[in-house]
Amino acid sequence: MSTTSTTAPDIDPAVTRMFSLSGRTAVVTGASKGIGLGIATLLARAGADVIGVSTTMPDGDSDARRAVEAAGRSFTPIATDLSDRAAVTELCDRLAEREVDVLVNNGGTIRRAPAAEHPDADFDHVIEVNLRSAWTLSREVGRAMLGRGHGKIVNTASMLSFQGGVNVPGYTSSKSALAGLTKALANEWAGRGVNVNAVAPGYVATDNTDALRSDADRNAEILGRIPAGRWATPEDIAGAVLYLAAPASDYVHGAILPVDGGWLAR
Repeated sequence: MSTTSTTAPDIDPAVTRMFSLSGRTAVVTGASKGIGLGIATLLARAGADVIGVSTTMPDGDSDARRAVEAAGRSFTPIATDLSDRAAVTELCDRLAEREVDVLVNNGGTIRRAPAAEHPDADFDHVIEVNLRSAWTLSREVGRAMLGRGHGKIVNTASMLSFQGGVNVPGYTSSKSALAGLTKALANEWAGRGVNVNAVAPGYVATDNTDALRSDADRNAEILGRIPAGRWATPEDIAGAVLYLAAPASDYVHGAILPVDGGWLAR
């Protein structure tokens, strides 16, 4: 009696190459936890050495270091306060010493208060972290990429790049502007070998959404609007970032890719 082998065929090496970051160096801001940690981990598993940036990134042991080194890649930690322009400039100077192939502008923050009572200090802080730091890093790292004729920049946008939100005027302004910046840079750099795109996460289970998930009514309201019926994980977002960082997306420019469980389609 004949038998049929159930051994799965090997993946075509050409497909593997499309998603390989072997030999590349990736910078991920906000890499210490949440979405950024998920991104740093997956890019390392795809073959990239990782420079992890966050305000509290330690020189020694960290979740990010363990995850990247477990994938067999090198990890360089840099502690930088993205709300401090001088610190961001110093970060750019340090990155100029490395050949950065992938820049992921993921570091971000949010401040919640009704618009009529929203403090200027909160608004300005969110703009500085979410938009201004991404602009400065993209300009400086992007200039070096243009000189080499290749590079990938991936920004972390938001559902509030498309919608208005409630009680988060600074956050919405920053993420809407970040989507615009993504398109503006893509228009200038697409023909020079540098891809600039963004992912727009939906509702992701991270520290930033603790308050929403802890509110039973609001949590139920959100889940009722998501066709997938669940909150995203950082790994869900990381997969889209890998696509935009890898050769598979070489003809993708200026895209804002929703990773939202169908939220915008509802």
